[in-house]
Amino acid sequence: MAIDDLRQFIEALKREGELVEIDEPVDPELEITEITDRVSKANGPALLFRNAKGSNMPVLINQFGSMKRMSMALGGRDLDEIAAELGGVLEMQVPQGIVAKVKALGKLKNLADSAPKMVKNAPCQEVVMEQPNLDALPILKTWPGDGGPFITLPVVFTKDPDGRRNAGMYRLQKFDAATTGMHWHIHKDGAENFREGGDRVEVAVAIGTDPATTYAATAPLPKGIDEMMLAGFLKGSPVEMVKCKTIDMEVPATAEIILEGYVEKGELRREGPFGDHTGYYSLAGDYPVFHLTCITHRRDPIYATTVVGRPPMEDCFLGKATERLFLPLLRMTLPEMVDMNLPLEGVFHNCAILSIKKSYPMHAKKVMSAVWGLGMMSLTKFVVIVDEHVNVHDESEVAWRVFNNVDPQRDVLLTEGPLDVLDHSSPTANYGAKMGLDATKTWATEGHEREWPDDIAMTEEVRKMVDEKWSRLGIDLG
Repeated sequence: MAIDDLRQFIEALKREGELVEIDEPVDPELEITEITDRVSKANGPALLFRNAKGSNMPVLINQFGSMKRMSMALGGRDLDEIAAELGGVLEMQVPQGIVAKVKALGKLKNLADSAPKMVKNAPCQEVVMEQPNLDALPILKTWPGDGGPFITLPVVFTKDPDGRRNAGMYRLQKFDAATTGMHWHIHKDGAENFREGGDRVEVAVAIGTDPATTYAATAPLPKGIDEMMLAGFLKGSPVEMVKCKTIDMEVPATAEIILEGYVEKGELRREGPFGDHTGYYSLAGDYPVFHLTCITHRRDPIYATTVVGRPPMEDCFLGKATERLFLPLLRMTLPEMVDMNLPLEGVFHNCAILSIKKSYPMHAKKVMSAVWGLGMMSLTKFVVIVDEHVNVHDESEVAWRVFNNVDPQRDVLLTEGPLDVLDHSSPTANYGAKMGLDATKTWATEGHEREWPDDIAMTEEVRKMVDEKWSRLGIDLG
């Protein structure tokens, strides 16, 4: 069953015992963060704070904070199952034969059914605040060194000069009741739309969308593909969209809160610092100013937000969903790839572990170079390559392979290129050094003259004998 708004998701979380409601008064400045950080790191539930100081809006947080809730957010299916379905659409070729053509028609219908649908009346416009006042929202100050309160789970809509919509997720620091920062990184589509647009670029921000729409705003889609179509595909029904009141933009009709406004060329303001998902403060910088022209919302809106910091936290599960869902897309370019792990400690841009089906000498270094040319994967600082039989999600096994298989002179590839804006280790912002580690078995044709030893492994006959013998005795050897 499709989840078409945040309230349906909250009810689903309640039914599954995945939500705790809190009536005790709490402070959006630091207190909610401290509570949520402890709950998140203990693999705890989503939290609905009903009494946030200074606002009459309930605060929902940690809604995506487990793999179970992430799966629920995308229709309750296994993420690898969704990935296979998504991959089937992405890999569509010209069909041959009547059966293939019928199957292709089914896939095309799924895509057509996922297209956003315009409506005239929308819950998100039940109340229109013509004099926008952000003081009404329980915006969190998450960490002591933050430059102020930040909106941390917004779906930010812009359009390119050709009118194509983009949805991204960029934090917004509240400056006053009617302005915020617009923290879009240089590599993001929102920033490109700003650079390519006119002197004034219209922007809309949706807060508290259905979970598939919120996730889609974080997804690394190729430029020009509508995130709202992906959201409709993931949740199994179109995202209903409505025209904004004061700008030429469409927004999700069932969202809780909509901020309408614009940014202007040449107007920058100091934004930050901000306690970021790297576990460090991202430094203050100059970013465009978002001027609000209107706020619309439901009659009794729920404010959806998140807290980021040293992993694991809620955003890690959004990242893991992307890892699973976009593996088929990466395989279209790198068919030799077997599996991928973006470890939480690498915060999804500092490290990628890939297993490959190695077919020729230096194959691993070819894959490293390819990864550094793929969309947002190009920002990856460390790429580790292992053989196809290695479980990339067993980080202990990966470390064992690296520490034993890598010859630093032969198997390390150093290069330079763009890095994530949040990388603070490089001497310069936005670019620096990268490292690839080839932890595959080295072949003689790759210059390894010595005999390469086999892994230690027991024979299948002995393993089977021990399993049968000790199971008869009722003893589980693990």
